Amino acid sequence: MQQNELQQAYRERILPDLMKKRGYRNRHQVPAVEKVVINSGFDATIDKSGIEDRVKEISRVAGQRPVVTRARKSVSNFKLREGMPIGLKVTLRGPSMYDFLMRMIHVALPGIRDFRGVPNKLDGNGNYTLGISDHTIFPEASHESVKSNLGMDITIVTTARSDEEGYELLEQMGMPFRKRTN
Repeated sequence: MQQNELQQAYRERILPDLMKKRGYRNRHQVPAVEKVVINSGFDATIDKSGIEDRVKEISRVAGQRPVVTRARKSVSNFKLREGMPIGLKVTLRGPSMYDFLMRMIHVALPGIRDFRGVPNKLDGNGNYTLGISDHTIFPEASHESVKSNLGMDITIVTTARSDEEGYELLEQMGMPFRKRTN
């Protein structure tokens, strides 16, 4: 089984370091990244070819084809009918998850102009969500065929029991957090 550098670093460096720092007796107690979910919403009135373009762009960035999410209810104020496509979602696990995290942490985020780090606020359970307003920060996105910027939410789901554990795990993986002010 092929391992990328981030997965190898987790097994060889981060796991033993967290065990020593936090006093875990079993390696299964150490927090790990469980999955990465990429979600992108769009206007429901978009045409079919626009949806296919967005599917292709997310597929390039994630390395996996997204699922089209559909409206559960009709809302007349938003011109939304039940069953209309309203977004795209991809769940990454295993090696493809580590590949995506590696590209995001070491290539895409540092490539943002005037980048000062990502917010260091986790959700209370050790998971982290990051909103990106332009998908072209990823090198896989084709800059020529982009008709509009595609925003996305990237959620990193961990097995951490607290924000401190999750923060420490992501920080050791190389997540470029802003400096804490506590």
